Amino acid sequence: MNESSAPSIAARGRAPEFHPIQLCEHLDGAAAAWPDRMIYHSEEWVRFVAETQGATPVCAELREGGGVLGRVIGLVFTRFGVRIFGSPFAGWTTLYMGFNLRPGVPRWRGLEALRGFVFKDLGCLYYEIVDRHLTVEDGRRLGLPNGHVESYETDLTQSEDAIFGAMESACRRCIRKAEKSGVTIEEAGEDGFAEEYYGQLKDVFGKQGLVPTYDVDRVRALIRHLHPTGRLLLLRARDPDGKGIATGIYPGMNDVAQFWGNASLRSGQQWRPNEALHWHAMRYWKSRGARVFDWGGGGTYKEKYGCRRILVPRFYEARYPILGRLRDAAQNLVYGRQRLLGWLHSVRSDT
Repeated sequence: MNESSAPSIAARGRAPEFHPIQLCEHLDGAAAAWPDRMIYHSEEWVRFVAETQGATPVCAELREGGGVLGRVIGLVFTRFGVRIFGSPFAGWTTLYMGFNLRPGVPRWRGLEALRGFVFKDLGCLYYEIVDRHLTVEDGRRLGLPNGHVESYETDLTQSEDAIFGAMESACRRCIRKAEKSGVTIEEAGEDGFAEEYYGQLKDVFGKQGLVPTYDVDRVRALIRHLHPTGRLLLLRARDPDGKGIATGIYPGMNDVAQFWGNASLRSGQQWRPNEALHWHAMRYWKSRGARVFDWGGGGTYKEKYGCRRILVPRFYEARYPILGRLRDAAQNLVYGRQRLLGWLHSVRSDT
């Protein structure tokens, strides 16, 4: 973004500050004012995270004088006695959140104002933010440490032929095989979908000696909050005999659609349903005006779809340095717990 086109904050004297507002005031009521708005900024998504994480939603306007420059959306929660602001936080199955800013407002200005708001106004000791439009340079000028969130994206502004042609030949063959073999892709309703998807997900994790990183209630909550809005695509793949063999979940809004989750039965993978699901989802969201299909995280297997790898910075800051190290240690414990539960599940299955 060209910084010279931004409002002259310094010339007006006082730096911009965040001021809390009611969650429902602006998340959906003034959507047209925020061209950078994604599904994660919607009221339904925030309430989904609040329910599943036991967190309190926060929406605050970035004001300068009498004008509103933008807003930040996140949630506050407590872990091990530490009050934390996440926008979003690891484990929320939410890839991005962060700011909505008016055109011309430099994104680092929101990041600059966030520090005081989180530590002083919210009384938190640690925060994280992943905003799809922030850059490493935005944080570097403020001295903020950062990691990154890896994902891939497909440019949906291309023609369908161009998108399909960019895929690896083996991937294109899988899609054609599914179609010629009689695999059908259907847009599913809510009833029983969470249970079907989760049963297939356990099969996927089971072959790796793991268990899913979230429970079926997370999927139920996502569908309950988002599906009625028309912003959540649920897909089911059936084999030639009509048996459900794979499912996929794809939220989307405005310019960006995302791959949230996909699962399939090992017994049905010969029909190549996963590739067919993703191809259907890309065409679905393209037809509804989405410009980008975000593949929802890392995984080199996604490269066969001809997508581009992206790294989005994850900025974080702790009131006390030790809290950042504790966060990393906690993440390692979560992964170790997942492997242990997977091993215990396999032992029980064998007895």
